[in-house]
Amino acid sequence: MYIEDLKLKNYRNYPELEIPFENKVNVILGENAQGKTNVMESIYVLAMAKSHRTSNDKDLIRWDEEYAKIEGRIIKSSGSLPMQLVISKKGKRARVNHLEQRKLSQYVGNMNVVMFAPEDLHLVKGSPQVRRRFIDMEIGQVSPVYLHEMSQYNKILQQRNHYLKQLQIKKSTDMTMLEILTEQFIQSAAKIVEKRFEFLKLLEKWALPIHQGISRGLESLEIVYKPSADVSEGDDLSKMIAVYEEKFAKVKNREIDRGTSMFGPHRDDLQFFVNGRDVQTFGSQGQQRTTALSVKLAEIELIQAEIGEYPILLLDDVLSELDDYRQSHLLNTIQGKVQTFVTTTSVDGIDHQTLKEAAAFRVEAGNMARIQ
Repeated sequence: MYIEDLKLKNYRNYPELEIPFENKVNVILGENAQGKTNVMESIYVLAMAKSHRTSNDKDLIRWDEEYAKIEGRIIKSSGSLPMQLVISKKGKRARVNHLEQRKLSQYVGNMNVVMFAPEDLHLVKGSPQVRRRFIDMEIGQVSPVYLHEMSQYNKILQQRNHYLKQLQIKKSTDMTMLEILTEQFIQSAAKIVEKRFEFLKLLEKWALPIHQGISRGLESLEIVYKPSADVSEGDDLSKMIAVYEEKFAKVKNREIDRGTSMFGPHRDDLQFFVNGRDVQTFGSQGQQRTTALSVKLAEIELIQAEIGEYPILLLDDVLSELDDYRQSHLLNTIQGKVQTFVTTTSVDGIDHQTLKEAAAFRVEAGNMARIQ
């Protein structure tokens, strides 16, 4: 799949933009703080209905305006698909093929993107929250059911935490209500964790050979899910539910004392091992970067295997963060099969055929134009 054209209105520092793209590498050049990343972000938001940079949608709306609008025409093997997302202070309105989508979970997945930005290099060494977000965003692209389940889970988590706070300060004493919320919580948590195990197994399958290729066969990568309760990959749904029930029965009083849910997908993590050693703790910076790059390239292949089309790749200011060898590996992998957007201040020093054949654009102060 690829995005044929993009239209922005009142988005970040763009009052208006309409620009066509090519189904190959598109390089977006410009100095810092001119709006390169805003274009990348808008493509990501069009696909995912949320930003990778901010959780506050109001940040996406141009100063003093009421709304922001992103439109794009996506070309897939099944034909042309117009998509539109309007972000206002009241919320979001999404359209696919001119039809309003009642739920964002029905909208996400029509266009698939993989974003690789400097912060993704923190996937390995950053906080567990970074890795949980990564898992949720990626599974959500190929499984609308998972997105819906996550939305349900977050609502129940919020309600349960609120009720635990009420019990903590003795505003409530009804334990039946806590039992009902706990049962709903466990049912949802088990489904999410089961899907995460399944997804990470697939991701590891694709990442392993890629990582071996980048490390010239010297390193072997393993991705391990670290649940906060004692559930494991081999457990079926009913076993997971039983484990959670036992766990929550044991910690009920501690949770009331603390006023918060102590276990569940919102507290889980994942680890990356290279040759049996934890990369986060013992890996060199080079190994951490190779791991992050392998995982991102694996995402591309995984999405293609799941939906039958390659996603759009967004490389936001990341080439300068990689050495020549990893740069070449990345560009060789995508060459000729993935529509790719690259932002950079300059392509000087990157000697690769893919970039020589790329379509080039210049961004300056919220204006973007093709370089002929």
